[in-house]
Formats: sequence, C-alpha cells, structure tokens
Amino acid sequence: MNSDDSLTSSVPTTGETAPAEGQERRDSGCFDLLLGRIEKRDARVGIIGLGYVGLPLARAFSLAGFSVHGFDVDERKIEFLDRGESYIKQIPADWIAECREAGKFAATNDFRVLRQMDVIILCVPTPISRHREPDLSFIRKTAQEIRRHLSRGQLIVLESTTFPGTTETVVQPILEDSGLQVGKDFFLAFSPEREDPGNRKFGTQNIPKLVGGVDAASGELACQLYRGCVEEVVQVNHAQIAEAAKILENIYRAVNIALVNELKVLFDRMDIDIWEVIAAAATKPFGFQPFYPGPGLGGHCIPIDPFYLTWKAREYNLSTRFIELAGEINTQMPDYVVTRIMEALDRRGKTLNGSRCLIFGVAYKPDVDDVRESPAFEIMDRLLGRGAEVEYHDSYVPRIPRMRRFHFDLESVPLSPEKLASKDFVVIVTDHSDVDWDFVVEHAPLVIDTRNATAGVQNEREKIVRA
Repeated sequence: MNSDDSLTSSVPTTGETAPAEGQERRDSGCFDLLLGRIEKRDARVGIIGLGYVGLPLARAFSLAGFSVHGFDVDERKIEFLDRGESYIKQIPADWIAECREAGKFAATNDFRVLRQMDVIILCVPTPISRHREPDLSFIRKTAQEIRRHLSRGQLIVLESTTFPGTTETVVQPILEDSGLQVGKDFFLAFSPEREDPGNRKFGTQNIPKLVGGVDAASGELACQLYRGCVEEVVQVNHAQIAEAAKILENIYRAVNIALVNELKVLFDRMDIDIWEVIAAAATKPFGFQPFYPGPGLGGHCIPIDPFYLTWKAREYNLSTRFIELAGEINTQMPDYVVTRIMEALDRRGKTLNGSRCLIFGVAYKPDVDDVRESPAFEIMDRLLGRGAEVEYHDSYVPRIPRMRRFHFDLESVPLSPEKLASKDFVVIVTDHSDVDWDFVVEHAPLVIDTRNATAGVQNEREKIVRA
C-alpha cells in the first residue's frame, strides 16, 4: 500500500487489543475516520462504469461537494469527458466542464488511482447470456481490479442489479482475498441503481436510495455517504434485502407489462381497443395501476433482471413460473408486430419480401438516446430476415451503435413527404415527442402503431393499424 495514503497512515496496525463483539469496526479507527470524511464531504469518491448509471451518479456526488473520480475501460468516454463533453443526452456538458475546472471531477482508465479513493462504487453491466443465465463477469473483473488496489478504510458499494447474495458471496470473497477483512479493514454494501433515463420528474438526487450493508457498520457508512447527495435514504437490514428489493421492482413491472401485452393480443381478436380499456380501468382511484402494452421490452433492467432470480431459484429447486411466463409473452411481442405488419400488407395485396419500411425510433423509450435491449432491433432483424428493406428515423440516435447481438450499419434518415410516401409502411416502435404524427399519417401509405402514438390523429385513420 502507498505510504502516503492518508487513511492507511492514520490507522494503527499494531498493538491493537481484541475489541468486544460488535465493537471491532468502530474501535479499529477505520470506521470513525471514514465516517468523518464522508460527513465533511472530504471523502474521495470513485465510480467505476460511466454509463447511464455511473455518470449521473458522478454528477450528483460532485454537485454535493464531493471530489469524484470516474473510471471506465472505454477510452472514448474518457476522451469525451476530458474535452468537457457529454455522451449522454440527459447529462449537460457544461456540468462536466465546470466540475473539471473546479477540480471536483476527473475521469481515467488507470485503475491504480483506486488506491487513492475513500469510496469505490461499482456501476458495471450485468447482462444475461442467450440462455438467460447471469453474466457476472463484469462484477468479478471489477472486484478483482479493486482487490489489487484495496486499502484499509475504504468503502465499496455495488450498485449493479443482480441476484440476492451477490455482494456477500461473490464480491466479498474476492476483496477479502487481499488479506483485508470486511467490517474491520474495509466496508462493503449494496445500493441498487434506480435510474430512469428521460424521466423529468425523478432523477438521481430525488429517487429514494435503498442501502444495505453486509454488516451494520458498512450499512451505516453507505447510508451516510448517500445522504450527502440524495434527498432520501432508506436503510435495510442487509445487502440481500436491497438486492432482492431491486429484483422485485423489475419483476413487478415485467409481469404487469406481460399481462397487458397478452390482453392486447386477445382484445385485438375481439375488436376491442386495449388502450381505451386501460384508460377506463385507470379511472378507479384504488387497486389498479395502469401498465401499457408495447412491441417488446427494452432498457437495461426489465428485459434482463428478472431472469437473475429465475436462475438463482434453481439453486433451491424452485421454479419461478410467473417470471418465466412473463418473459415468454414479452419476448414474443416483436413477432406479434411482424405478424400484424404481414397481415396489413396482405390486405393491400403486398408481401413483406421486397417491401420498403421506415422504423420510427430505435431508442428503447421516448426522448432518450439509450438503445440497450431496444425491441426495435428485434423487429428490424425479423423484417430484414424476411426480405424487407429497412431504414429508420430517430433524432436521438443519429447512428445505430454496434451491439452484442446486432450490427446494423444504418444512420437515421431525415423526414420528408417524399421519404414517407416512398415506403410501403412505417412502424412506430418508439414514440419520441419531436415527431409530428399527423404529418406521418398524412404522407405514409400505412402506419403500424405499437405505442398508441397516433391516438390524437383525426384524419386518415384507415391507414393506421395497431400492433
């Protein structure tokens, strides 16, 4: 360890007597020193992973007065930040430039700097494999990197969504392999991210923060840390409670979305408008919360996280049937959309093979630039596989990035009456608010609407097909 590390040099390492049970953490000196730094906002906060979770979190801590270091293996992100530029639409570039100039924020891919941090927060991806098995490789590799630079008195917090027990059974053993002991030499907690890109009402600072430590001292330190930058902190008894709560939040949404997706298919056969049904049911002031159908799940949470628990349940010889059924229904939605397109074309004497298509929106939700797990790509892949010619329009995504499963070498095309008229059909996958849907319906020969975006369009409704 660095001899100039202030935490290490301030903590006695010899001659300590064995403290009473439950007191060893505070008596060691590590706890009190780190708590004091956090309360004074002198603690140096390191955030690993500067994506849609890590960068907003870095902003929240720096605005609260903490000194923040961001870490990422993506050199392009570091270059953006070094220039004072933002690569996430919701994060203003002026904040980055101001904080860098004030010495409150820096970004690096040199993980040796972790040794200088008082707090290290992990905001790394937790994807699933094609067989819906958890991929913890990012967590493990990051924990191993931290272990190489772990110093006494540091607080480590995992924010990545995962199955209950990950913090204690995966991260803790890796860190303790350094020879340091959790709760005595360093501290470890879990606090799930709850970011909702594009949400103008709730952001990092006013979304209640769940926090659970692997021991009482770790939980107390983590709570005090987050109290410095968010309005409300909710402490739970253990990291596993916080891990399970995050999974529950996402399962709740996945199951309810699957329910309305299934009803959408049924009500379409019955010639009933699912959107009107939901609006009518939502007039009940209690016992009902509206969820809305769509072309499939997207984003970094709902399509992925529930399957972490289905995988974990097998360890206990249990089947999570609700979760698995919801997953089946939601993953079938892109196929349902394509079937509706084929039916609509067939009624017009056309086939999908050779038809010309324009996709509206490849971001996973309206008014964001986040394309992770977007159902647009599933639909595009199926259309291309059936011989359709595909273009897209999305002002938030000028060019489709390379992804793990798909690579579309496409750029967003501008809208014009001629462009719309040249297509056999258009598909509204993501209903960005900057699109004039009256204009689209006026000039496109056929509109496949998966989001009820055209609900307010009065003219030429015969062109519109719900999917």
